[in-house]
Amino acid sequence: MLTGGGDCPGLNAVIRAVTRRSLTRGTEVIGVREGWRGLVEGRFQPLGQREISGILPRGGTILGTTRTNPYKVENGVERVLEIFARETLDALVAIGGEDTLGVASRLHEERAFPVVGVPKTIDNDLSATDYTFGFDTAVWIATEAIDRLHTTAESHNRVMVVEVMGRHTGWIAVMSGIAGGADVILIPEQPVTVERACDEIRRRHQRGKDFSIVVVSEGYELTYESGERRAVTQEPRASDQFGHVRLGGVGDLLAHEIEERTGYETRVTVLGHVQRGGSPTPRDRILATRFGLKAADLVHEGRFGTMASLRGDEIVEVALKDAVAELKTVPPSWYDVAQAFFG
Repeated sequence: MLTGGGDCPGLNAVIRAVTRRSLTRGTEVIGVREGWRGLVEGRFQPLGQREISGILPRGGTILGTTRTNPYKVENGVERVLEIFARETLDALVAIGGEDTLGVASRLHEERAFPVVGVPKTIDNDLSATDYTFGFDTAVWIATEAIDRLHTTAESHNRVMVVEVMGRHTGWIAVMSGIAGGADVILIPEQPVTVERACDEIRRRHQRGKDFSIVVVSEGYELTYESGERRAVTQEPRASDQFGHVRLGGVGDLLAHEIEERTGYETRVTVLGHVQRGGSPTPRDRILATRFGLKAADLVHEGRFGTMASLRGDEIVEVALKDAVAELKTVPPSWYDVAQAFFG
């Protein structure tokens, strides 16, 4: 079992569930250290009752994680297959997002690798599942921050811009914005212009409201009535072998634009990695536990190339390749809910 990509509340709950269900069946469980790097370099640790004791409420992952991509490491795939066979392992449970599960899917399709996936990401952008664990915790943290910013914004008659994570989808922004009563929400999927956002804020102030809350997703491109669009990105980190650009900073630029265009004093809060950390919510603990039990069952049944998925209130089996085929973006119907409370 490995955990790859960004850390996420609920990872330890999955590790606990897979281990408990497997040990009950008399199956030995081995943890792979630091994601796919552990299979490339042969880093393992046994997982027993003692190792999983007390980890349910803990954030992060007891196995560690990296953004290693075996397909970008010299002889990486061959090393994974060689070490997997050398250690006489029978199956792998890969817990991760689009990158980690993308590697798992490719290995299964190309090399018949015996792998089962568990969908993890605070961004909630994996297809083939209604929700991923970690998302609820991130939304809860962002919502609490928005609630707290309401009071200081009202006290000082300010516009408060809150930048949240989500990469190229706006799930965290939309959900936390609705729950926190945001006055404007800007996400990658909806090209709402800076000018329109400022109009909404002015309209609110004209109705006698002297403060506003603006939630912006880190992947939102600054969009203008002229048609210009500006993405706020940096070069990928050398340690990120999936080539993701570094996001973050759009909140500062947006706050400057709002203050310049409206004359209202504007401040920005960037929540950053606080959204990834800490203890998972009860909902995420339960969802992660159910995912882990299903993954253990799929391994036991030899149902490889699959992933545990939430459909409605049921945990079901889906094809790994379907889960990583495309990003799950925020549909217009969800954004309509948010827009009903703009201004």
